[in-house]
Formats: sequence, structure tokens, C-alpha cells
Amino acid sequence: MRFLYCLLLFAALIQGGLKANAQARQVNVRFKLVNAAKEPVPFATLEVISVPDTVRRQQKAADSSGSAVFTLTPDRPYLVRVSSANNQPFEKSLMVRGDNTEYELELKPLTTALNTVVVRAARPLMRQEDDKTIVDPENLAAVSTNAYEILEKTPGLFVDQDGNIYLTSTTPATVYINGREQKMSAADIATMLKNLPPNAIASIEILRTPSARYDASGSGGIVNVVLRKGVRIGLTGSVTAGMNQGRYGNQFLGINLNNNNGLLTTYLNLQYGRRQSYDRLETNRFFSADSLLAQDALTRYKADNLYLGYGLSYQFAKKWEAGYDGRISYNTVDNRSTNLSRIIKLSSSSLAGTNDTRVRNKGSNYNITQGLNLKHRIDSAGSEWTTDLSFTYAPNGTEQTFNTGDGDLDNRLRFFSAQTNLVKKIGRSLTVEAGGKTSLVGFRNSTDYFRLNGNIRETDSVRTGAYRYREYIHAGYVQASKVIRGITFKAGARLEHTDMRGRQIEPDDTSFAIKRTDLFPYVYISKSIMTIAGYDLRAYLVLRRTISRPAYEYLNPTLRFIDPFLFETGNPSLRPQFTWNYEANISVDERPIVAFGVNDTKDIFTQVVYQADTNAKVSLRTYDNLGSNKETYIRLLGAIPPGKRYFFVVGAQYNHNFYNGFYEQKPLSFRRGSWTIFSYHSFRLTPLTQLSMSGFARFKGQQQFYELSTFGEFRASVSQQLFKKKLNLTLSVNDIFRTNRNEFTINQGSINAYGMREADTRRFGLNLRYNFGLRKKEERSMFDVESRE
Repeated sequence: MRFLYCLLLFAALIQGGLKANAQARQVNVRFKLVNAAKEPVPFATLEVISVPDTVRRQQKAADSSGSAVFTLTPDRPYLVRVSSANNQPFEKSLMVRGDNTEYELELKPLTTALNTVVVRAARPLMRQEDDKTIVDPENLAAVSTNAYEILEKTPGLFVDQDGNIYLTSTTPATVYINGREQKMSAADIATMLKNLPPNAIASIEILRTPSARYDASGSGGIVNVVLRKGVRIGLTGSVTAGMNQGRYGNQFLGINLNNNNGLLTTYLNLQYGRRQSYDRLETNRFFSADSLLAQDALTRYKADNLYLGYGLSYQFAKKWEAGYDGRISYNTVDNRSTNLSRIIKLSSSSLAGTNDTRVRNKGSNYNITQGLNLKHRIDSAGSEWTTDLSFTYAPNGTEQTFNTGDGDLDNRLRFFSAQTNLVKKIGRSLTVEAGGKTSLVGFRNSTDYFRLNGNIRETDSVRTGAYRYREYIHAGYVQASKVIRGITFKAGARLEHTDMRGRQIEPDDTSFAIKRTDLFPYVYISKSIMTIAGYDLRAYLVLRRTISRPAYEYLNPTLRFIDPFLFETGNPSLRPQFTWNYEANISVDERPIVAFGVNDTKDIFTQVVYQADTNAKVSLRTYDNLGSNKETYIRLLGAIPPGKRYFFVVGAQYNHNFYNGFYEQKPLSFRRGSWTIFSYHSFRLTPLTQLSMSGFARFKGQQQFYELSTFGEFRASVSQQLFKKKLNLTLSVNDIFRTNRNEFTINQGSINAYGMREADTRRFGLNLRYNFGLRKKEERSMFDVESRE
């Protein structure tokens, strides 16, 4: 609570210091856009111009409920202009009154033939809607071959080499697709994202501090990938093809179709892709005072994938909308690795032994996801009731061969989710939300290993195993927000019941169960401080509690062979970890420019490496609860408003972690601080040619207990529009200076090692995209990127 008081004092001091410079009292004015049927008109562009000083103007995009909030001065005349696809331009003069802070503006539909209309609309790189940042991936998709690469290039996101996505914390973010959590491992989610076509993504929603409406498991935040659907009248779409070349090459070809007749919307997305890459890992581990184990592992990844996405939505009875969507992806893999291990006597620099391990993993997997959703618009104020059902089936079969034997691995995942949410607007300043969710996860793993004894193939009873896992999570939440004297208060709580059960059938009959019910509060306070050059400056305070549950692969006790000196296993006794998050930030136009926060985690679990008791040369990689971790972070973000030709956004973040607990039954105290910076630049060389540059750098990075060297990546691309702007040609290069490789050290307990890791990150690419149908062009705001579609 002392930290919360400090945050409140922090906001009060800033408000007091800046408010003294404010020239006049200002109020928040909400504009609500509706059509003739009083239905919301989402994502229109509003511009508010001060009269007679027309230089002072504000511009925003309406949110999904057709609302936009501006900070204006009472008793001063303004001119309001609205532009929206499929609606006539709107213009209205008004005088803001202190007792009237909400205006409803009715837009009229276009009466001309739309096939001859060129529509101008917003293409912001980042915009804020409620508690989430929305990223438009249009420019990023032009230089990417799949959704995974788009996330790698998104400013402010960091994706490590294992597929984990990081926002603010060193805890990975939770990945959603179309608002649905994906109950998969980081590696499986990375594979799924690599199967998604780049032009299939409509937007990326980033929630750093999600409210009680979202699952409490998002301690590292949430990244929601929203897939494209038909949002414009008529038939539109695009055909894309591309490739990039590093040491190995990637290629893809796809088509995206969207059809909207006003009531019925359908979409279809089809893509074929081929991916090849490599990962190299060099490790040197001291396992005795005079002995070093040096390993050099090189893995080549090769995969072919076919993706099909489809769906429809239908509006009926004016206020009801039903939708169905599905995704099917089929993936074949053929991964081959070599690992040369050498045991070196340090005193004599002599070679005491060598081993060359060769492993091949060949198999196939597919993912079938089906979803149903229903939305009821209760009123024109934005009240709505939504219900969503989804089911995922993801089997994975792999044949593994190595020097001394072979194995068959069979994994099958089933995931069902049902949720409903009610949002009710009461009056002008009170919003009440409530809902519930149930999710069921079933996972089956069977591994049959065989070893060669001479020419005889016999069962390997140590590695052969069978594992079953079930997870039931039932949740309910309620929260409310209200504006009182210019201060927005939002508070709520989420109650979740967890029931996790696992059982290893082979080689030993073991079982575990976790049952618990937990409460997760959420508090959010926001206050407008002042307006600078037409931009609203606000202070925010957020407090929340979250949980991180161990994934099923973390709990699976089956022993997995990596190489003769490294084995991997799960830990059935792993406990969930809980985190309290406190954050204070100052935002411009609802976009955080400076934030300070603390993540206080108990029972933290992480990946650990233990030296085997029976053989010092062999180590075991597993997961364990180690104690507590207090993470303090500060985040800075700035940009220049885009002019006619140039725009940039730059950010920096500092994280400091303090672990305190036990490792190998000995006290553990570990401190580590790291900086991450990122930047995005866009420069229009000609009206049809655009140069983009982006990159990141991480100084003294950290990955669990691994201390990383400085590494980063710089990217550049140039795009050219042709054939009346329907064809877009993009040339790109990633990791220009080949700096996205890191050296690491770990010195915890009995493990003392160092090494290097690199991947096939330097790539030269060529992408082609042909658009047909209606096209959007640009408009600007402080964080916009000039782009055209």
C-alpha cells in the first residue's frame, strides 16, 4: 500500500506542477457517431478545430463503439469534421458547454456508386482504444512472410529465439488469436504464427495491464492478433507472393478475399509457404576443476505449410450479429541437428573424449480451430452483450532418429473455451461490465523409444513414456468505471477456480493435482492534466494481481533426450506463481510516454539446469520454484508528428530484477539490470516510394538466469507503388549488421557455463502485393505512419 500511496502522490505532484500553467479550465467531450438507424459508426476520423484560431486542431479515430473523446475548453466555439468510409462528409459548428459533455452526430450514407470512389482513411501505426494499444501491421506485413515476422518487427515488442514475446516484464506475454487464448507452448504458438499469412492480420492489440475482463494468467501482458475480415462494402482482397534469403530461403504465395454486402460478410484466406532456417548453439560448461565440456550444436529447420482461414458474419434484427470463423493449417517438418561434444583437460589442453550426435526429427502436425460468436448491441451508447465459443484440436506426430536408436512421439492437444461478457453504459459516465468463462484443456503424450544393441532393436524403457493432462479453469468477473470530477475510476475483480490434473502412465505410475480458487483485483485511475498543442496529457495509475500457471510440458515428468550430456524433464510438483503489478504512467493522447512500475512475484518458476548426481558430465534441464523476484521497470516513448515526408517513433525500457530464494537447496541472491531501445522510421522519398527503417538493441540482457551480451537488429526496406497504386513492390533486408546473436554466461549453483547462440537472421527479401477493390489512403496523428493501401 505504501507503493500505491507513492504513485498517487506522484500523479498529484505532476498535476499540481503542470496545472499551474494551464490557461483555462478544460473538460472531456465525447462525440458519439451513429447512422440513421442509431447504430454506432466505428473507426471514423474526427477533427476538432478551434475557432477562430484554426491552427489549433485535434484529430482522432473513433473506437469500435463509434466514440472519441477530446479535451476542449468550455464556452469556446469549435468546428467538428467527420470522414468515414461509406458515409458522407460531416461538418458541424458547436459551442462547448460545461454541463453538456456528450454529443451524438448522425452520419448519412453515400448515395453514389462506390466502385468509383477513392476513400481516404486513417492508417496509424499505433492508436489507443480503452486499455489497449492497437498496431496497424500494414507496413510491417509488406516486409514479412508470416505473422511471426510481423511481431518481430512491431515497435515495443521483443521476441526471443525460443518464440517468447515480451512487453514490459521479463515474463512472456500471453498470445491470443481473435480474443481467444491459445493453450499451447511457446514453440507451438511460434509455429502457428509462422503459418499465418502476413496479409491475414487486421491489427495487433497490445494490453500491458489488462483489466479484470481478461484472464488473470496475463502477468506479462497480452498480445492479441486480430485476423482480417470483410469490413468494406463490395469484394476486396489481395494476392501476395514473397521470398527472403539468408543462408537458407523462405517462400510464400497467398490470396485474401473479403466480401461485404452490408449484412453478410465473408472472408477466405489461403496460403502456401516453405521455410528454412538454422540455429547454432555453442556451449562450454565446467563440470570439474580441470575439465571442460565444449559443445557445438547446429540445427537446420525445414518446413512446408498450408493455411486456410475462412469465416462469415451476419447482421440481423438490426442489433444482432452472429459470426463463424475457422482456421486449418497443415505443417510438415524435417529438422536435422549435429552436436559435436568434446571433453577437454584444462591443465594440459588435451582432448579426453569426443562424441558426435546426429538427430533427425521428421513429422507432421495440423491445427484445426473453429469458433462461433454472437453480439447484441443493446443501445447506441455502446452497451453490448457478446458470447464466444471456440474449439482447437492439434495433433503432432514426430519420428526421431539418432546415432544409437529411434523414437516415435505422439502429442494430441484439445482445447475448448466458452465465454460471455456484458457491457452496460449507465448515463454518461458509468460503465458496468460482468462476465464468465470456462476453458477445458486435454493433452496426451506418448513416446516410444528404441535403442540399437548391435543389430537388435529393443525397447528403451528409460525414455519410453506416456503422459495424460487435464485442466479446468472456471472464471467470473465484475468491474465498473465512472468519471467523477474529471477523474476516471475503474475497479473490478476476477475469481478463478483452477483444477489441474496430470498422470504419467509409463515408465512409472505417478500423478499430481492442483486445485485452488483465487481472487484477482484490478484498480485503474486516470486524470487529465492539461492539453499541449492539442494533445491531451493524462496521468494513470494501475494495480492488479495475476497468476502464471505451469504449462503442461513444464509438468510432464517424461525424460527427454537432447544429447548424451543433456536430458530434459518436467516437474509435476511445480506450483503457480503470483504477481502484484503496480504502474504509474504519463500519456499523451492516451499513449504512454513515460511509465514506472513494479512486478512483485512470489513462488517464481523458471527453467533451471542441474548437474546429475551420478555423472558430473551429464546435466538435467527442468523447471523449479525458486522463491521471489522483484522487477522494477521504467519505459519511455517519444515521436515526432509525421509531416509530409518523415516520421519516427523511438522508445527505451529499463528492467531491474532481484531474485531471492533457493537454488540447489542453497540460498540464491541474483541482481540484474538491462536496457532495451527500439525505433521505427518512415521517409517518403516520392509520392509512390517509401523508405522504412527499424531496429532494437538490448544491453546486458537477461533470460532467466542467463546473462546475455549486448545484441540487436537493424532492418530497412523500400516500397514502390505501381499500376495506379494497386501493386506494391517491397525490397527489404533484416539484421543488416548481423548483430542479432548473443553470448551468454550462467553461474548458478553447480552450473558454470558460457557460450554463444545465433540464427539465420540476416535475410534479403522481395515481396509483391496486388490489391483490388476499395483502397485506403493515409491520414496523420502523432503516432501515425504515412502509408497507403
